[in-house]
Amino acid sequence: MSSQSPHNEHTPLLTTVIITQPRPSSRFHSAGTSATLRRFCTLCLAFTLVVVLILFLVPAHYFPGVTSPSSSAPSYHSSFSSRGLGYEELKQILLRTPDEGKVREWSEYYTSGPHLAGRNKSQAEWTREKWEGWGVPSVLEEYEVWINYPVSHRLALVKTDGQNDGEGEERQGKGVEVIYEASLEEDVLPEDPTTGLDDRVMTFHGYGASGNVTARYVYANFGTFWDFEDLVNAGVELRGNIALVKYGRGFRGLKVRRAEQLGMVGVVIYTDPQEDGEILEQNGYETYPDGPARNPSSVQRGSVQYIICGDPTTPGYASKPGVERIDPNGTVPNIPSLPISYRDALPILKALNGHGPKASEFNKYWQGGKLDYKGVEYSIGPSPAGLELDLMVEHEYVITPQWDVIGIINGTLQDEVVILGNHRDAWIAGGAGDPNSGSAALNEVIRSFGEALKLGWKPLRTIVFASWDGEEYGLIGSTEWVEEYMPWLKETAVAYLNVDVGTRGPSFEAAASPLLNKALYEATSAVQSPNQTVEGQTVRDLWDGRVRTMGSGSDFTAFQDFAGIPSVDLGFASDSKSAVYHYHSNYDSFAWMDRFGDSDWHYHVTITKVWALFAAALVETPVIQLNVTDYAIGLQHYLQSVKYNASVSTLMDQSVGEESFPILDEAVLSLYDAALAFDAKAESLAKAVQEGLPWWQRWWSGAQMYRSVKAVNDAYKYFERQFLFAKGLDSRPLFKHVVFAPGIWTGYSGATFPGLIESIDNGDMENVKRWTAIIKEKIDQATALIS
Repeated sequence: MSSQSPHNEHTPLLTTVIITQPRPSSRFHSAGTSATLRRFCTLCLAFTLVVVLILFLVPAHYFPGVTSPSSSAPSYHSSFSSRGLGYEELKQILLRTPDEGKVREWSEYYTSGPHLAGRNKSQAEWTREKWEGWGVPSVLEEYEVWINYPVSHRLALVKTDGQNDGEGEERQGKGVEVIYEASLEEDVLPEDPTTGLDDRVMTFHGYGASGNVTARYVYANFGTFWDFEDLVNAGVELRGNIALVKYGRGFRGLKVRRAEQLGMVGVVIYTDPQEDGEILEQNGYETYPDGPARNPSSVQRGSVQYIICGDPTTPGYASKPGVERIDPNGTVPNIPSLPISYRDALPILKALNGHGPKASEFNKYWQGGKLDYKGVEYSIGPSPAGLELDLMVEHEYVITPQWDVIGIINGTLQDEVVILGNHRDAWIAGGAGDPNSGSAALNEVIRSFGEALKLGWKPLRTIVFASWDGEEYGLIGSTEWVEEYMPWLKETAVAYLNVDVGTRGPSFEAAASPLLNKALYEATSAVQSPNQTVEGQTVRDLWDGRVRTMGSGSDFTAFQDFAGIPSVDLGFASDSKSAVYHYHSNYDSFAWMDRFGDSDWHYHVTITKVWALFAAALVETPVIQLNVTDYAIGLQHYLQSVKYNASVSTLMDQSVGEESFPILDEAVLSLYDAALAFDAKAESLAKAVQEGLPWWQRWWSGAQMYRSVKAVNDAYKYFERQFLFAKGLDSRPLFKHVVFAPGIWTGYSGATFPGLIESIDNGDMENVKRWTAIIKEKIDQATALIS
């Protein structure tokens, strides 16, 4: 990048707008002019110069009615005529442009072949060319990242001599009898062309360890921290054994991490149909491709990176050529792991029948496995001596380029920026849901804004579009970009709007910073829903309105948790009647989407419209559509959750809670009072801007109004940043946000006040006091900003 920010850091693609100011050249000369007349003319000239400076220095977009001096009170949006079209006209373009045929075309392209991270430059270039064809200048941002690709794998159930030393051992197949050899393949389906590609991607785990171990094994339910605690408390032997666990209820990497901490030597993860609700083969549903139930051979690939985002060899700084790299030990596994289908898991599970306690003898969290109709008893094990798993995984680790596509529409205000992003890479040839339903929608968003550009529209604020690479391995493309442009982002970014899985069913879902709730509700209220039960129902009408807290699992993480940029993640999810979504499987394919996921492509178009209108509201309204009162209310709810956790914790000293919580209650209440007043001020200001000023008040009152709008917008823009703690969380220093972080033992779902809750969970009373002080300081900073 050639442009530089005021901090002498890279600023992507920004075009500097230079406003030239004409210098009056008239001079008043008259030999017979009296001194009084000269003074009068001087005053007139000075007054004229002041007026000219105001007219040129204060952005016209904050002044209503400037093109219609004869109108006493025109609307704010009439001032957009100088920019080609107004806000209402823009919204109509964004609603009518997205097209089912187009979005289907983009999906078909993206899902036509493998596009693993670092191996999809042609798709990156195609994406850039499309965006530029729609009028959005775009570039490829290249990073050199450390990732792995699969070489070979094997899993077999074997009989051995029973002399395993309890630490696992290398046998390389000598002197063992193979009882069952897992196929580790997904079925090739004639009805689904991409499942049979010669270059289809092998089943593997991103950032998985290579290894070859043969050991007894234990069924460990979902492999959560608490599942393993139950096994330890029950006296089940874990050290030296392999864990067989189910996908679900947490990030897969944390399953491997906990198994490794407990001395286990390998992990095998399968998808149990219990995650599929009622859409089950035993309930009479045919399996894909003949019906909506899960194909028995489907396998969920995915990353098993532990606790950071981005390239684990360059934490906190961008992976550019020549940078210093660190040893990633501690952030990636040291024991091998492998994903398998439930068909491959069946013989392994059934071989445990009768060995050790049954899952049904544990607590309610161990209930629900749906393979009992296939003869599985869900016995815990360990497997008896001589009945073992032979697990072999080989990976190639490389430093390889990968490519983000970045597009920019420069606005009048270049110190206020709204960013829209989706990742492009997938574990498989398809990825029709994850991520390319979002990729197809992003293309339609950009094409829609491109239609507005053709009519001469220019946004009030700058818009950045991003197609990330490397998300699947660990949010790499977005994290590296945020790390590179952090100073610029902290100065300019208003919000980050993420769509990952844009469509896999009919149920709208969202996770967001509370700052964005207001704009989210307004955007969903403006778009008709495809599944109306009453004519005219919007997405908001058919959505329960629940906004999840921000955790991790997609590209908003670095924006929200590292940079303090309010973020949202949007998409249509499955409901109880939806066809089973084959997450990270070959069957997340164009054929599945075209037949089961969104056969009319209406939901792809709908998420496009919601996304575009959301962006337009943040970009075009003179007072940014954020809301700090919602944030204060959110903090009140989060604090109640912490109190509940403290009340049920057996490790918590209640006296500490009685000391800490009133302090935070008072701080949040003060923030709430300040937020109410600030949002009321912002609403009043927005109304005044909308109603407009008579032309004779423009010069003085208009300048004051501009300063007021700028002050309010700056406070909104920097509000989220007040909750960043420079040292970060205790065990995760890259996570800076004191309110939001991924759960330390869930990974995906959000933890609120994570430093505090983790201290309570650990029974560390001194750290509870420490985090109480840190959080109070951050809340007080936010209160001061808006007071």
